[in-house]
Amino acid sequence: MTGSPPAIEAVDVSRTYQLDGVSVEALRGVSLVVQPGDHVALVGPSGSGKSTLMHLLGGLDRPTGGRLVIGGRDVNALSPPEMATLRNETIGFVFQAFHLLPRTSAVENVALPLVYRGVPARQRRERAAAMLGRVGLGHRLDHRPNQMSGGEQQRVAIARALVTEPTVLLADEPTGNLDSVTGAAVLELLERLNAESGVALVMVTHDQEVAARARRRITMRDGVVVADSATDDDATHLHDRPLSVDHGRPATLVPAPSAEPRSVSGSGPGHPSGGSGGAAGATGRLPHPPVNDRGTGDAGVVTGDGSGS
Repeated sequence: MTGSPPAIEAVDVSRTYQLDGVSVEALRGVSLVVQPGDHVALVGPSGSGKSTLMHLLGGLDRPTGGRLVIGGRDVNALSPPEMATLRNETIGFVFQAFHLLPRTSAVENVALPLVYRGVPARQRRERAAAMLGRVGLGHRLDHRPNQMSGGEQQRVAIARALVTEPTVLLADEPTGNLDSVTGAAVLELLERLNAESGVALVMVTHDQEVAARARRRITMRDGVVVADSATDDDATHLHDRPLSVDHGRPATLVPAPSAEPRSVSGSGPGHPSGGSGGAAGATGRLPHPPVNDRGTGDAGVVTGDGSGS
């Protein structure tokens, strides 16, 4: 990927929210570059600004200050429709809660972002079916979420995120609703797709074992980046570096076992059914941007333009 322009570049980015007349600084001068093919873990305690930064990197919100360039375009120069198009063409989203449409088949869920691109129905189904095949679900095309295990639902969500061939895949606690065996299989899948397709993978996680698998780790605290293993050479930051993991060859996906309890709602354990948050990049309907990382999670979908104004 040497010589390729950055997938995302943030320069001194800040984000301030107004709550009942009080200014809350969620981000305070964050600078980072995500290159094509990067595999990044974004870590830090609750309230550190991880979710706010993820929303900005995905074009779901705009910075209050600084410069944010996604896919070569400065987000502050884009209109709301242009922002929605940028998300649809550049960013794929995977959430902890899956956010699949409960009464819609797997292939139709995956095809949803292509609807908003104006892709004809036959081509949409062909591309969605091919993507489901890549994640090991070619035999589940017409199954609804409530007929699938949690691991299968997350793989449907991953297929939906990648069907538009984005340059960046943003994953917010992608294994948070899965048992350890199924979660490991999902991580292997994400790593394989990162290696094979060159899509940059950025994961928000509290799990240190998940973070250790990434080739790069960015640590946040109090709205700033306190360590980045891509640039920090000081020995004082050794504790912020990923453990030694063999990335010499792409991980091979082993189909996740289906022994875990199936979700009755189709939206994963502990989450209500419905929602289309995972399609935000395609539809322009955005989750509420978080003020901090304390309990905001994946907010419900609302109609909005993501302007942050």
